[in-house]
Amino acid sequence: MTLSIPNAMGISTMNARDSFSLNPNLLSSLTSFHSFQEYSGSTFRLPVKIRIPPKKFCHRALTIRNEVPQNADFPRYYSKKEKKPFPTPIVELRRAARERLKRMKDTPRKPMSAPRNGLLVKSLIPTAYNVYNARITLINNLKKLLKVVPVHACGWCSEIHVGPVGHPFKSCKGAHSNIRNSLHEWTNAYVEDILIPIEAYHLFDRLGKRIPHEQRFSIPRIPAVVELCIQAGVEIPELPTKRRRKPIIYIGRKEFIDADESELPDEVPEEPKKPLLAEIPDSEIVAPLNNEETVRIAEETLQAWERMRRGAKRLMRMYRVRVCGYCPEIHVGSSGHKAQNCGAHKHQQRNGQHGWQSAVLDDLIPPRFVWHVPDVNGPPLQRELRSFYGQAPAVVEMCIQAGAALPEEYKSTMRLDVGIPSTLKEAEMVV
Repeated sequence: MTLSIPNAMGISTMNARDSFSLNPNLLSSLTSFHSFQEYSGSTFRLPVKIRIPPKKFCHRALTIRNEVPQNADFPRYYSKKEKKPFPTPIVELRRAARERLKRMKDTPRKPMSAPRNGLLVKSLIPTAYNVYNARITLINNLKKLLKVVPVHACGWCSEIHVGPVGHPFKSCKGAHSNIRNSLHEWTNAYVEDILIPIEAYHLFDRLGKRIPHEQRFSIPRIPAVVELCIQAGVEIPELPTKRRRKPIIYIGRKEFIDADESELPDEVPEEPKKPLLAEIPDSEIVAPLNNEETVRIAEETLQAWERMRRGAKRLMRMYRVRVCGYCPEIHVGSSGHKAQNCGAHKHQQRNGQHGWQSAVLDDLIPPRFVWHVPDVNGPPLQRELRSFYGQAPAVVEMCIQAGAALPEEYKSTMRLDVGIPSTLKEAEMVV
């Protein structure tokens, strides 16, 4: 039997043996006409609808990779009522702990490696000295650059600005800011305004017991970066610390005893592996004589800033650093102290205790971001064009204004590829 089937192009014919592609209801009706077709031999014209599935096209997504992103967002401002996020989510930490227990279930227990066994990591001792000297170099050079690069600090809040004049933005959150319409009152800035002083307790034994609340005033506090360098191997006579020559012996989960070192020969005092620098007093600071010396100091300052952050990040991978999730308190050690001196939001519910969690590099060395001035010799920043300006750490902004080359990693937040309108009318036309 032959059927004439209309389609989009006209009427086409198909044999009965090709009817497997038709509707099953149509096939049942065709069998009843089979006997009639044998005697009549006529051709039937039946409208048949055939659904042709659309073709699926595969579109390849175009991916553009750039190691230095442009116009990256500024670091998020966390309210004092908000807890800091964990560097690694709790769900991932628990999943990794379960996998680690499952993997170590039928395997013999391995001895602990440094620094958990009380010994120093020999390969990180030069890094610790480099970080310590880089911090001293950074402080000394910033004191010199403050003689030639103007830096302003608000007298009511912690905001600073690097430039000939302070910025006009209404962002002051200090006392009586509503009376001043959130405007800043600019004064001269110091090194402590540029490098935020983060202090921590100095530990004579980094594996000893946690500092109780009653001893919070009897233990000295020093810069957290210095404490990290001391625990990593820097020897400072004024800040002694315990050094072990044999691994500790664990007798419980958190209990251990020191190994017998009486059989070892007497330790010969070694000379410092690298001479330690010292801070220059403020009275002996001399301003750069010419522009060439200013550029040289700016380049050296920027290198010291990068060397200190890069080395501290490497030390933090081996020596644990803790931070409170509610306040900027830092503790260099395996577990935080027990001093109940947290005064953050709802500290009464925690009885003043800190919420310790793993720290990141910005907790140990917080970069204070300031507004980037596109042209120091040009017009000052305008309040209406605030969304067009970028930001950079205060140290980087000072070095750039002093003549140093701009590092690639800070270009994303400085918005250097954004055209700044010349007038307010032109800014309103931007979509």
